[in-house]
Amino acid sequence: MKKLSKILALALALAMIFSLAACGSGGDAPASNPPADNSTPADNNTDKPDDNQPSGDEEVTLTWAVWDKDTTTQWQTLADGYTALHPNVKFDMIDLGSTDYMTQLATQLSGGNGELDILSIKDIPGYSNLINLEMLEPLNNTITADPAIFNGLIEQLTAADGNYYAVPFISSLWVLFYNKDLFDAAGVDYPSNDLTLAQFDELARKMTSGSGAEKVYGNHYHTWRSDVTLFGVLDGKNTIIDGNYDFLKPIYEMALNQQNDGICMDYGELKTAGLHYSAAFENGQAAMVPMGSWFVGTLINYNNEAASNGAEPVNWGIVKYPHPEGVAAGSTLGQVTSLGINPNSAKKEAAADFLNWVATEDAAKALAATGNFPAISTAETSELLASTEGFPTDDASKEALTIAALYLEMPMSDKASDIEQVLNTEHDAIMTGAETVDEGIANMNEQVQAILNG
Repeated sequence: MKKLSKILALALALAMIFSLAACGSGGDAPASNPPADNSTPADNNTDKPDDNQPSGDEEVTLTWAVWDKDTTTQWQTLADGYTALHPNVKFDMIDLGSTDYMTQLATQLSGGNGELDILSIKDIPGYSNLINLEMLEPLNNTITADPAIFNGLIEQLTAADGNYYAVPFISSLWVLFYNKDLFDAAGVDYPSNDLTLAQFDELARKMTSGSGAEKVYGNHYHTWRSDVTLFGVLDGKNTIIDGNYDFLKPIYEMALNQQNDGICMDYGELKTAGLHYSAAFENGQAAMVPMGSWFVGTLINYNNEAASNGAEPVNWGIVKYPHPEGVAAGSTLGQVTSLGINPNSAKKEAAADFLNWVATEDAAKALAATGNFPAISTAETSELLASTEGFPTDDASKEALTIAALYLEMPMSDKASDIEQVLNTEHDAIMTGAETVDEGIANMNEQVQAILNG
């Protein structure tokens, strides 16, 4: 257990590496601008409420925007932990889905709509966009916790005006999930913790079999752009905001060749059917799925409920994220999940009390106990995650959580949302065959350069 906790402590120290990730990505990621007086967010907290004060005895229902409510554990874990202390508070979770969540959220908030109280923030482009649209409440004078407990994440979420608008609660890294039973049935060795993209492609082809309803796909790409393009930034030389995307050509060619050869599901059909990656993996349709570590908690929860639902549990494992030739094994991408407050909410005080509880070690321990990777990383949260029933016990899965280098999926930028929109549009065109790889990349280069120079 000590060895495992050390491994997990390293992985769960993602937040500490986030502050270095932008530098590791070639120095192109813009640094967060400090407040004009060079003070830290903590220094500006002059009129905060007392720490951990309850929201009162009155009945209150907080409307909370989330995604994938029924297939992920973090939302209910936080809700249950808070309501155990505040039984007068109830949560009405509005599931906006994961595919276009941040776009859907901005639409919900348009026109000063105050129906949503708590806002889950899925990614940096969406976060930047909501700040630009003044759809997030600044939290510098609201959150009582010392920003230092987040090991640099608050700084990464601080905008050019010196304010931060969201509280991080999960830090994630990308790994490769695989179905052990499918590999055993095929007589193929499990993937290793040092898997190049060429080896990953070869393994996916070996693991593809059958046809029709019985077909097993060797690999599964979800419809997010990141599922394909993240492989391209693992060398630390490029980022998604650079404005030149020639480096993505071999990545797109690999994904399209897999799609054309039936190694993975067709992108266009997936978009139409709306099949979630969790269903494809849990149902045994995919032998491997590159995905973020948040999927760990989802699978643990799925297996815990499988018996009562009459479903078969998944015998799964993880290994380090596949990497290009010449890139160190354990190089991966990171992501932060955070919570904000709707500035037009009539229940901002109650929402703030909830966010202050989320920014505590108690909340972090509750997340770790359900297989989630909390943004507040301590020795105790590491022990809890290590002892979570359902986490794979094999050494390779434990080793998968050690990292050699971590890069932000999307560095903070006030133009991140506009860049993301261009990249997503061109990704869709490339993956559906509406454009060739060369045409799509040329459009990315031209349009993003125009944004950067605008």
